Formats: sequence, C-alpha cells, structure tokens
Amino acid sequence: MPSAIFAGQPENLPAAFPLELRRHIGHHVRILAGEFEGYGWRDHAGVLKEADLIFATWGMPRLDEEFLAAAPALKAVFYAAGTVKPFATVASYERGVLISSAWEANAIPVAEYTQAVILLSLKRFWYFLRQAPELKFTRGSHTFPGAYRTKVGLLSLGAVGRRVAAGLASTEVRVLAHDPFADPEMAARLGVTLVSLEELFAASDVVSIHAPLLPETEKLVSGSLVGSMKEGATLINTARGAVVNEEELSAVLRVRPDLTAILDVTEPEPPLVDSPLRLLENVFLTPHIAGSLGSEITRMGDWMFEEMQRYLLGEPLQHAVTPEMLERMA
Repeated sequence: MPSAIFAGQPENLPAAFPLELRRHIGHHVRILAGEFEGYGWRDHAGVLKEADLIFATWGMPRLDEEFLAAAPALKAVFYAAGTVKPFATVASYERGVLISSAWEANAIPVAEYTQAVILLSLKRFWYFLRQAPELKFTRGSHTFPGAYRTKVGLLSLGAVGRRVAAGLASTEVRVLAHDPFADPEMAARLGVTLVSLEELFAASDVVSIHAPLLPETEKLVSGSLVGSMKEGATLINTARGAVVNEEELSAVLRVRPDLTAILDVTEPEPPLVDSPLRLLENVFLTPHIAGSLGSEITRMGDWMFEEMQRYLLGEPLQHAVTPEMLERMA
C-alpha cells in the first residue's frame, strides 16, 4: 500500500482534508504521521523519505532539488488548491513526479462570485450603494445597463472565464471575450463573440478580468482601455492585481466617477496604506474572497481524493498539470 503525507498551511489543511475525507483516503493509502508547511518540511524528513504521495493545499513546499532528494519515493502530489507555480519545478517534472491540481474546482466559486457581481453591476448596485443615505432616484435620471441585450466582456476564456460565460447563458446579456488563445468553435458553443482588446473595453457595460499573470499580461489593462469604457461601466478583477496598471486605473477613476472598479485582487495585496485605491469612492476592495473559502476548500480536497483513486487504478488523471500547461496558467 502506498504511503502518503499531508502538507500545507495548518489553518487550511483541516478544511481541504477534513477528518472524514482522511478516513476515506486511509482506506487506500497508509497515512504517515506528521504534517508540514513550507520550509518546515525539514523537521519531518524522517517520514518524508517514505512518502509516495503528498496531499497538499496552500503552503506546499517548493519541489526543488533539496526537497526531492529528501523525498526519494515521491511519485505524485495531489494539490487541493489552485496554481501550482509556487512549488512545481523543472526538477520535479524531470524526476517524473505527477502534479495534479484542483484549479478547476477553485474556478467554480470564482465564476459564481463573478456572475453575481456582474448582474449587480448591470443594476449599478455599487453606484447606489455609495448613494445609500439618499435612497431615492428618478429612473430617467441615470444610465442603467440592465441585463437585457447589454454586453459583458470577459478578458480570457480560461477555466473561470468559460464558467462565467456558461453561467451568463441563462441570462439575456451578450457576452464578448478577448483571448488570443481561445478556440473559436469553443467560444461559439458558449455563445461568446471574440473581439479585440480595444473593442472589449469600449463596447462592454461590464468587463471582468480572468487573464493569468504572464509577462505578456502584466499591466495589460491600461488607463487608456479603462478610460474608453462606457458611461456607468464596471471593471471587475478576480484574476491577478498585476494584470492591471493600477496607477493608471486610479488616475482614470479619479476623473471618471461614473465608472466603478470591483477589485478582489491588487498588487501588492492588500494595497499599500497610501494607495489611491483605498481612497477612491468608486473602488470597492475585497480581500481575495472570490476563490474557495470554507466548504469550497473541501470541494478541492474531494476532487484530489477522486484523482488519487484514478491514479491508483492506473486510469488517466483528469487534473494533471503538465509543464506545457504552466506556460499559460495563472
């Protein structure tokens, strides 16, 4: 029977792998005593050398040469979280260590959060939240996009973007997307119209950012793009803060109070104390809550348990992350 050990932040491991799930895992593998986080793995080197599998979540140690030497039996990592970039290495792939991630499970709550924010934005909820003390308006005195034949723009059709598009299919909005890697046939099946980056911002009533942070996407969302947005439009970012040029964004929002930015991520995170983003009334900041929280973290552990079962049966893994995939992932 293979041996397994748990790794990750102590505050998240119980949610990712609760006691009942660990019992199920224990029916298939021998669970080694001890758990570790980050650099703390050296304190558990004695049992780590026996581990064939690692069940992990946020706080997984980097699979560098030193770690791999201390884990000679390691064959697979089942990661109950999103991106594996903080710990996956060339050395781990060269060693043949399989890495599977619940990043698609983590996309589910992000998409749910995004769809909710989009629909509220089309009602200009955020604008009226700022006007709450008055609690009155004349329907003809404001621009209301509404959710009928209005346009929602998605920057990237990755795991989250595709789910958002699928969720919006139950509404009567028109979904636009910009993604140079998107398959046109896939976009068509989702009812999405592929457009240029410039058209995405100029034509949409709401733009939601889902692009991974790559050298090509750093500060991709410029002030000129945001400044081209329609009156009363909303910008949503649940991806990575550095995809947006936040200095230029702040400058535009300062002179365009009709625009609203809903930022669940920033660069750095949280924003600096003196960041303009903290001072602008048309910016709403949330502390990276779109991703998995509470029971949603357990979903990711469940997915990795199912992935382990496939691995033990010799079946193809559904959530393996290859080196080629890393080049375009968040």
